[in-house]
Amino acid sequence: MTTALMNTTLQAALWMIGAICSFTLMAVAGRTVSIELDTFEIMLFRSLTGIAIVIGVASYVGTLRKISANRLGLHTTRNICHFTGQNLWFYAITTIPLAQVFALEFTTPIWVILLSPLLLKERLTSIGLFCAGLGFVGILMVARPDPSNINAGLVAAASCAVFFALTAIFTRKLTQTENITTILFYLTVMQAVFGLICAGIDGDIAVPSQAALPWVILIGCAGLLAHFCLTKALSIAPASIVMPIDFVRLPTIAVVGMLIYDEPIEVWIFAGAALIFAANYINITQANKSAKT
Repeated sequence: MTTALMNTTLQAALWMIGAICSFTLMAVAGRTVSIELDTFEIMLFRSLTGIAIVIGVASYVGTLRKISANRLGLHTTRNICHFTGQNLWFYAITTIPLAQVFALEFTTPIWVILLSPLLLKERLTSIGLFCAGLGFVGILMVARPDPSNINAGLVAAASCAVFFALTAIFTRKLTQTENITTILFYLTVMQAVFGLICAGIDGDIAVPSQAALPWVILIGCAGLLAHFCLTKALSIAPASIVMPIDFVRLPTIAVVGMLIYDEPIEVWIFAGAALIFAANYINITQANKSAKT
């Protein structure tokens, strides 16, 4: 390995450590505030925190004026998908082991493979089908579906990956014409509106207590920081390098779940997640080879 490649890999790894820590903190904070707030209320206050951060940073760096309203329809579609997926994720982390949630979340790229031909008119290759099948076997190993262990949390965790995949696909469309400030601005504003509507539909919106408020702010900050660190890592190094580092999220959250919540570390979750990882990695490396030819 050359010195330049080692430096690039080290930089990407440091950014990914930031992403892993942020995702882990968001899971712990989300489970903590779920005692007081439902998922819609969590999303509302998370988005309000995000609005303040996005406007503050955009004003500081001078990109606020670049926000446009050119593709509001696509922004709305993307944010409905993300809002749905994030609500399912927040629900899942309160009902099943954190490691199981994260393992099923790793199926998002598999769903991108399957949905891209329908939404982006991309060709579904034989390698893509193989990877999707391998990933599905991994899902079965993680979930071990039978009438005794299928529950709403497991369904929510599996379903959130589908909506995160749709979010990724629509984000890919948006990045063709929209800048990051515009995407983040509509992400936070629209989801604050969605959260307000859904949380207030029963006429009762809970306000975070003094004890819960720091955790709510942490969710908003950690969510934006996680995606910033992940994007930064991908801008420095290819996905074939970044993705194996991202996989460290699983043992990290498994250890956190064991230490804080006494959750057992199950070998089936790691075995299934390894298959899901292999499927994603094969697809990425094959895509890189195709791009070079």
